[in-house]
Amino acid sequence: MIRKLAPYTKGYRVWIFLGVLCSAGEAVLELLLPKAMSQIVDVGIANGDKAYILATGLKMILMALASLVMGVGAAGLAAKAGMGFGANVRAAEYAQVQRFSFANIERFSTASLITRLTNDVSSVQMTLMMGMRMLVRAPVMLITALVMALTISLQLSQVFLVVLPLLLLLVAIVIRYVGPFFTALQKSTDDLNLVVQENLNAIRVVKSFVREDREQEKFAQRSDTLRDTAERAYSFVVLFVPLVTLIMGGTIMAIMWLGGHYVVGGAMLSGDLIAFFTYASEILMSLMMVAMVMMVLTRSIACGKRIVEVLEEQPEITDSAADPALTVENGDVDFDHVYFKYHKDSGAWNLEDVCLHIESGMTVGILGGTGSAKSTLVSLIPRLYEATEGAVSVGGHNVREYTMEALRQGCAMVLQKNTLFSGTIRENLRWGREDATDAEMEEACRMACADEFISRMPDGYDTHIEQGGANVSGGQKQRLTIARALVGKPDILILDDSASALDYATDAALRKALAALPGSLTVFIVSQRAASLQHADQILVLDDGHLVGIGTHDQLRQTCPVYEEIYESQFKKGDAQK
Repeated sequence: MIRKLAPYTKGYRVWIFLGVLCSAGEAVLELLLPKAMSQIVDVGIANGDKAYILATGLKMILMALASLVMGVGAAGLAAKAGMGFGANVRAAEYAQVQRFSFANIERFSTASLITRLTNDVSSVQMTLMMGMRMLVRAPVMLITALVMALTISLQLSQVFLVVLPLLLLLVAIVIRYVGPFFTALQKSTDDLNLVVQENLNAIRVVKSFVREDREQEKFAQRSDTLRDTAERAYSFVVLFVPLVTLIMGGTIMAIMWLGGHYVVGGAMLSGDLIAFFTYASEILMSLMMVAMVMMVLTRSIACGKRIVEVLEEQPEITDSAADPALTVENGDVDFDHVYFKYHKDSGAWNLEDVCLHIESGMTVGILGGTGSAKSTLVSLIPRLYEATEGAVSVGGHNVREYTMEALRQGCAMVLQKNTLFSGTIRENLRWGREDATDAEMEEACRMACADEFISRMPDGYDTHIEQGGANVSGGQKQRLTIARALVGKPDILILDDSASALDYATDAALRKALAALPGSLTVFIVSQRAASLQHADQILVLDDGHLVGIGTHDQLRQTCPVYEEIYESQFKKGDAQK
């Protein structure tokens, strides 16, 4: 995991290197102070040499100041490198998500992706910052202090032969058992975020059905699960700290007891005992620091694996076989024995053996029962999903030959569950084309029948739209999303049940405006209303993933039982719109 995330330190490796040097230098300087202190006691005070005391004291002050400067530098460099590393990882992860197809995104929940982009990245970058400080400082202090202690008294250093293995065993046990709990902790965080996200997105539905109590109960259950998981994970930490403190206290007592006997017996000087005592404390504190960093590292490893899962997810739809110079020139659409399934290991086909040819400039209606794969069919045209078998062609070329940018500029799609973004109406419309003029946007809104309600708004095209279009009605949102698609002047326009919130008069006006468009715009209209499609040049009838009828309204009434059944269920005989 560390090897896979290491490339994202690019641009900050110099800071990491300098920060490590500062941390190591700070530790070494701190460990020289006890030795100098012992010399003051054993030489300066013992001989009454004030000049020696002052000179050594001045050296200690200089070393302390140098250590302070290095400590501040290490902290600043660690913060800069950690934050930069986190920004690089977030940018890479977000860019990867943008490359995902719909199928890729479905493998991760939205709540999980948010957690991986925020909480998980924060955990990893915090570990880098701590690692640059503690994971460098602690081993340097441990090794240096141990060497200094050995040079002072080899006999007294035998205490560490008992203490060090005991502490290392304790650290290994904690790390071994705490890892799985941290993985479960991040999963519980995903689950909690999912509940919050669903509730906030559907707050109107929750209040409409007076389900606040049920949502609070659901949130409380997930929150309790997160709390219990966190308690189990950190219970090892809670147990670890007092055990280490107990071991440290016992070690200090043993050193004071044995060292006191050595001093009394003349085998050791008082200054050396003070220095040894200080080094022993540094050794024990270093071990505790290593243990704490390792536990944080255990959690960050769990987070890092989740981040790497996103970064290593292979986008199902790529431009690997595309011609960068190829653009959509006309609205011809062909399906050549197309089969499709959402999950490749499932047995049933969502679309099966679809063959059709649509000429440029035609208006094509798509009708079928719920779950008949109407949206699936039109999603294959702009390559939102990849055909499992067979070929889909646009403008005489297989859709795989186009870059996704070129294909989707030529094929504008208003999705069944489309949305608006926070910003002005003008900013939302320019999603269709960034350089669109005001006149082009106004013309698109006129064709989408959106101009009439925009003109009534106080700020017109500068009216602010809330996230998801929460401050406009369903019909207004649909008209704005259709206008947004028309701003791009595509060769193919796909309306995936995107007029369901419009009244019959507005729906008819929209269809009339689309029919009057100059040029060869091919229009696909997915609708549940037979009346909205009966004037189409061609109507496709789908039933359980099979194309069971192709023709005009009159032809299908004579030849397609599925179409006739749908038509009769919506209109009384002789009462259909002409």
